[in-house]
Amino acid sequence: MDRAIAFVANGSLHLKPAGGEARPVESPFADEMRGRAQEIHRRHAWKAEGRGAMFMSRSLFWGAPARDPSLLTIAVTSLSRGTRAGELLYAMNAEGRSAVCRLRLEDGVERRLLHGFEQPIQDLCAFPGRDEIACSLQHKDGTAGVAVMTAEATDIAEITEGEVRDASPCWAPGPGRRLYYASAGVGRDARGRHAGLGLSAIHSVDLARGVVETVVSDARRDLLAPRVATDGALYYVSRPRAAASRPAVWRAATDALLLPLRLLYAVFQYLSFFTAKYTGRPLTTAGGPEQRGTDLRRMQVWSNLIEAEQASGDDAVPESLRSSLLVRRSADGRSETLAEGVLSFDLDPGTGEIVYSTGNAVHRLAPDGSRQKLLSQAAVTHVVFAD
Repeated sequence: MDRAIAFVANGSLHLKPAGGEARPVESPFADEMRGRAQEIHRRHAWKAEGRGAMFMSRSLFWGAPARDPSLLTIAVTSLSRGTRAGELLYAMNAEGRSAVCRLRLEDGVERRLLHGFEQPIQDLCAFPGRDEIACSLQHKDGTAGVAVMTAEATDIAEITEGEVRDASPCWAPGPGRRLYYASAGVGRDARGRHAGLGLSAIHSVDLARGVVETVVSDARRDLLAPRVATDGALYYVSRPRAAASRPAVWRAATDALLLPLRLLYAVFQYLSFFTAKYTGRPLTTAGGPEQRGTDLRRMQVWSNLIEAEQASGDDAVPESLRSSLLVRRSADGRSETLAEGVLSFDLDPGTGEIVYSTGNAVHRLAPDGSRQKLLSQAAVTHVVFAD
C-alpha cells in the first residue's frame, strides 16, 4: 500500500503524497526571513554610496561582491510527524538560530511555533495523541541533552545532562511517559577540550520516576536513532565504530611540525579581526575556524551522503555504507538485520511498516519483509510517514 511520506533533502522539506510525485514544500517562515534580510540590506545600502564608497566597496578591495540577502542560509534540520494526525513538525536553522514549525497537510498551512531560539534543536519527535514533543538540545561545549516541550513548543525542559551527547529521542507507545534515546559519552583532554565521542548505546528514561536504563549496547558499534513498536520491539541503526585515533606520539610529532603554521594562522586571524572591525570585511571570505564541539556523528552522515551520491546507479550502496544496518530487536532480546545502507528511517509503531533512506533513494519495508522503492533523490537526511 502506497503511503504519503515527507523527507528532507539538501536542507529542504519535500512531500510525496500517496500515489503522487514528490514536490518541494515552500516555507512562509523562510520566505519571511529572506524578505526581512532584503529589507535590512536595502535600508543600509546607502552606506556604500557617496563619499567613502570606494573604500567600503567589498567588490573593489576584497574581491567579492556584497552578499545577496536572498541567499540567507535557512535549512530544515529535523523532521517528525505531528502530535495530531495529518501534521508535520520540523526544526529549521536560520543563521544560527532555531525555529520549530508545524505544517497542516490538508491545506498546506504552516504555523511558526518557536523562532529565534539560541540553542540548536535537533531530532524532533512527536507522537500522535500526545501533547509533548521530545528533541535534542545541542550545547556549545559539545554535549547535548534530551529535552521535552509542549505541543506548542513552549516550556522547554532538559531532562538529561552531563558529559554526554544524547540524541534521537522517541516516545514509547502505550501509557506512561517513557523515552528512548541514543547516548554517547563526551571525551576531553587534560585541558578540558572536546576530544571525541564514546560508543553510542540505546538508553531509556521513565519521566515519571526519573529512572534511566541502558537498553542495548555494542562494544564495537554505535547504536543510533531508536524507535519502538507497540509490541515492544526496538528498531535502531547500527554503525561500525570509527577508526581509532592516532597514537599520542604521532599527535605530538604532528603538533611540532604544525607549530609554525599555527603561529602564522594566529597572527593572520588577529589582523583579520581588526580589519573586519574597521572595514566590515575580513581578510578572507573563506569559512571561519571549526567550532568547538563539532557533532562528529553528523559529519559522518554528511560523508555517507557524499559517498551515496557518488555510487553508480540509483540503487547502488557504497561498500562503506553497507555496514550501516537497520536492526530489529524483539521484546525477548533476539536481533535481526532488516536493511543495510540506512541513513534515516521511520517506523509505524502499530503496523511495523518502515520507510528508510539510503542517501540517494527512499524505500518502503513492509512487515512481511517485502520492499518497494518509492523514489530516487540525492542527499535525503530525514524521512517520515506523512499520513
